[in-house]
Amino acid sequence: MSCEWEDLTLGDLGRIVTGKTPLTAIEGNFGGQIPFVTPSDMDGRKTISTTARYLTETGAALVKGSKIPAGSVMVSCIGSDMGKAVIAGRDCVTNQQINSIVVDDRFNSEFVYYNLSTRKNEIRHQAAGGSAQPILNKGDFSRLEITLPPLAEQKAIAAVLGALDDKIELNRRMNATLEAMARALFQSWFIDFDPVRAKLDGRKPVGIDEATAALFPAHFNHDDEGMIPDGWSRSRIDELCAINAWTLGKSDDLETLEYVEISEVHRGDIANIATYQRGAEPSRARRRLRHGDTALSTVRPDRGSYFLSLNPPENRVASTGFAVLTPTKAPWSFIHTALTQPEISDHLGQMADGGAYPAVRPEIIGAIQVAFPNNPKTLEAFHCTCAHLFERADSNRKENRILGMLRDTLLPKLMSGEISPLPHGRASPPP
Repeated sequence: MSCEWEDLTLGDLGRIVTGKTPLTAIEGNFGGQIPFVTPSDMDGRKTISTTARYLTETGAALVKGSKIPAGSVMVSCIGSDMGKAVIAGRDCVTNQQINSIVVDDRFNSEFVYYNLSTRKNEIRHQAAGGSAQPILNKGDFSRLEITLPPLAEQKAIAAVLGALDDKIELNRRMNATLEAMARALFQSWFIDFDPVRAKLDGRKPVGIDEATAALFPAHFNHDDEGMIPDGWSRSRIDELCAINAWTLGKSDDLETLEYVEISEVHRGDIANIATYQRGAEPSRARRRLRHGDTALSTVRPDRGSYFLSLNPPENRVASTGFAVLTPTKAPWSFIHTALTQPEISDHLGQMADGGAYPAVRPEIIGAIQVAFPNNPKTLEAFHCTCAHLFERADSNRKENRILGMLRDTLLPKLMSGEISPLPHGRASPPP
């Protein structure tokens, strides 16, 4: 091959670090400011700066040999999560399931990340067998081969792919803001009853016009659950929705199916929609979707596997592991926001049972109660405010899927040297 592209190993790129966990039984080791990365933090992210758990300085000192600087490339190397790759956005510590490369200045960390992100199956294949959990130890990880162009081309390739990922991340952050706005309004109107409390105190409700304020009563009544606005009631979700009402049948005239699996869904985002010829689809591809449906995973329901279906194609179906809720007496924005509040996720997680894959029955979801206004114009006002927030988020998600497909198409071609982003020629790729 050309001398301009180098065959190296991961160990040639810098220092290899295997993570370690300080004793969890010692309370003072956790709860500080130092990110503690585990494979569960690595889902769907290029760069990690926030984690589920943090170490104190004391905890980090106990595993100081496992501390890695920002820019390091982390790869999960044990169990079912093997092969995930991310970049450290700040100094952090990982657990023992992760091997990291502290990349030398002679190489580009983002290029190394993108290279490894395409090699999940290869990494799994290299793992040692013969145990309950396959593992790729530090030595074998260090010996994995990698082919790199000169540094200038590494940076150029990473810049092209990074621009796509940056736009995807910007859209994700925008969506988080849009949906947080809708949930905050739901919390204010239908859980905390802020407009009613303001009226009861003789104050003008904040953030709404007079016409909207007039839709809320000025007094509370008491029921078995506590206070509720005068004239309102508590309604079960299954009184406001049909649950799993539309099932794929053998006579449905569809040539192909677009299938949404639970593992591809996280907090509204669908990472991949698989297409199957009719008859070749998985047996679980049975939940048909309408505009405005909310799909909630009944398996591990506290993990946030839900999505909102807006203007789906006729042939889109979801796994039977989802409960699909079709609004009948309330706007879809009300139902979706009600069922994706954090408290609902926690409640369903507590109600789940079944061992390794705890699940809830759809009836458990249907039994959830929400405060329901007697005046339909109150729901119309909420929908008028929030529907466009969800619609904009849906548009961003569609754009992200297109950008993701473009990135995934370009990535192997750039990594192999088949194409180059350099405007005035490029290094010669491997033969």
